[in-house]
Amino acid sequence: MNPLPIIDQKKPHVLFVPYPAQSHIKCMLKLARLLNHKGLSVTFINTQTNQKRLVKSGGTRWLDNTPNFQFKTVPDGLPYATEDDIEHTQTVAELWSYMGTNFYDSFLDVVSGLETPVTCVVCDGFMTYTNTMLAAEKLKIPVILFWTMAACGFMGFYQVKVLMEKGLVPLKDESALTDEYLDMEIDWIPGMEGLRLRELPEIMRYLKPEDPAFKYLLETAQAADNVSHIIIHTFEELEDRLVKGIKSIFPDVYTVGPLQLHLNQIKEKETNNMDVSYYSLWKEEPECIQWLQSKEPNSVVYVNFGSIAVMSLQELVEFGWGLVNSNIYFLWIIRTDLVDGEAVVLPQELKDAMNEKGFVASWCSQEEVLNHPAVGGFLTHGGWGSVIESLSAGVPMICWPVAGDQQVNCRQMYKEWEVGMEIEKNVKRDEVEKLVRVLMEGLEGEKMRKKAIEWKKTAENAVSSNGLSCLDIEKLVNMIINL
Repeated sequence: MNPLPIIDQKKPHVLFVPYPAQSHIKCMLKLARLLNHKGLSVTFINTQTNQKRLVKSGGTRWLDNTPNFQFKTVPDGLPYATEDDIEHTQTVAELWSYMGTNFYDSFLDVVSGLETPVTCVVCDGFMTYTNTMLAAEKLKIPVILFWTMAACGFMGFYQVKVLMEKGLVPLKDESALTDEYLDMEIDWIPGMEGLRLRELPEIMRYLKPEDPAFKYLLETAQAADNVSHIIIHTFEELEDRLVKGIKSIFPDVYTVGPLQLHLNQIKEKETNNMDVSYYSLWKEEPECIQWLQSKEPNSVVYVNFGSIAVMSLQELVEFGWGLVNSNIYFLWIIRTDLVDGEAVVLPQELKDAMNEKGFVASWCSQEEVLNHPAVGGFLTHGGWGSVIESLSAGVPMICWPVAGDQQVNCRQMYKEWEVGMEIEKNVKRDEVEKLVRVLMEGLEGEKMRKKAIEWKKTAENAVSSNGLSCLDIEKLVNMIINL
């Protein structure tokens, strides 16, 4: 890596502040590289640990050939003695707490150390709790909020503010948390008609207004009202009425996805063969692709529950037996920390059975896997990064949502976009087996596959020269230049 990146003082200079998690960093790095390619200088802030992990995994190997792009780091409360320690991160709660207390001063230190003035800050919508906006205001730097999710995910989180204004949250006590309450339909969001309260993010879980998590969600939603420009990682055709509804509330909204397809186009068009690396905090295992090479088209179900989601060992075993009993080939990513609070130790009988049809790895290049001809379906937790990558590859899904926007993504996936099915929260091997077979062999699965391929074509059109996402990227760049 170039130890002294040079930022051109004549170019607009954008400072990126991602939420320090894999999917957020990956998405924001893609936008950062796209804006950099359009002529803007970029400084990207990572936590010290995540930057070490990114470098170790090869996620910054493109940096030497990318002028006017630099990384800066801030502390995350984790002193490490050796490079090996960087795989062991603190919990989400620990990181959240440390960043909430310390990021404001760290951010001011980073900006004061930059040789080139900052034109604007592109801040992750979930980093506003760190007082990034307050720090930027102090420095008189405009802030653009970037929601690295779908419009439905953004509106799902935004509802905490709306529901509080309507007196529906927080609840007075647990006795009010009835099925009747959770099944209440929300009728005021175009494009999400029939959405039930239980399908929103974890808003209903909190019973007291002073609950730190409730305050966090509320302040995050309110922050959206305090900026002039919002970026959402979707493409307008996918969520047409919902995006129109959001644009009726907020003054300037840019839908810029799928970002990977923008980068792919640049790589295809340009002679310098731009490296569009996948920006992973984990080392990707090339054996996954090698294994897929020997399989027939649409014969493999890819299984990955993302970078943060955890499950019990029993749930892991149920998924394992369901996949084995389906008799379908499967590529399964099992992170070392996938099981909550304990090591991943599968029964020997299950391990032996999995070897017949399955290939297990700890991480892979997900977009490369999803675009491989052998992959015909995706069993996912429904995180937006995974969903938009699957849509971009034309691959239908089975969804087992865990937290955050995953439930509402899953709901839209099967109700609005017709490309998926949902597994019950209380996962059972028989249901896993049945849905995998439906997805991979049934007429219903074939119907979803055709629909997914239609969405893939729509996504490709969105990033074409006259596509809505392409035009919004140009508007965004021009707006930053004119700040």
